[in-house]
Amino acid sequence: MHSGTEQVRLLTLADHLEELRRRLAFSLLFLFAGIAIAATQLDLILQWLKRPAQPWLEHFAFFTPTEPLIAYTKVAVLSGLVLAMPFILAQVWGFVKIGLTVRERNLGLLFIGWGSFQFLLGVVIAYVLLLPASLNILLGIGQEELVPIISIDRYLSFVTTLGFWCGIIFELPVVLFLLARVGIVTSEWLRQQRPYAILVLVIVAAIVTPTTDIVSLVFFAIPMVVLYEASIWLTRFTRSH
Repeated sequence: MHSGTEQVRLLTLADHLEELRRRLAFSLLFLFAGIAIAATQLDLILQWLKRPAQPWLEHFAFFTPTEPLIAYTKVAVLSGLVLAMPFILAQVWGFVKIGLTVRERNLGLLFIGWGSFQFLLGVVIAYVLLLPASLNILLGIGQEELVPIISIDRYLSFVTTLGFWCGIIFELPVVLFLLARVGIVTSEWLRQQRPYAILVLVIVAAIVTPTTDIVSLVFFAIPMVVLYEASIWLTRFTRSH
């Protein structure tokens, strides 16, 4: 038989697991709703995503009957995630705030609003800056002798992976800022960990890069390092206020 203290711990763990299950279910529900909304504008979104490649490609190819469906699904999922991000972050905060103090819980709106903006900003930066720059370098190699023939699935996989991970990467200042507000990290500690952080960020960039070329790796790693440096400044600002 368990002691009274052990029973309380088991009940507390069960409550946390149930809360996590409930928050995940709501997050999936919001994601599916976002995907459904995005699916109604899929043709418009696809034209928008294909535009950066138009200087090199007029048409995309596909090599299996299911490839267009898979490619379109990836676009719908990323678009739905952008639409659902505020609601998903609200569920994340609803789960995390259980272990916070009353003062720390007041940061909820900041986390949801700023986090949603940062994710959207990351996707926009990927589309406006990183995607054209990487395509210009990668498709420009051997263009006098080679003719690019790219499948729609491979191209959209490249675009959606780039957009998704840039969105996630741009959450870094939000996370570190909030950790500083609750006293878990400081700007001094982040500055001391800079060499190790840069190494980790480069490794992460190598893992999440949609291709294996050094160009895409650099385009991923540079924004991550810049965001880390910005996070150091933000945490110093937090401490001084």
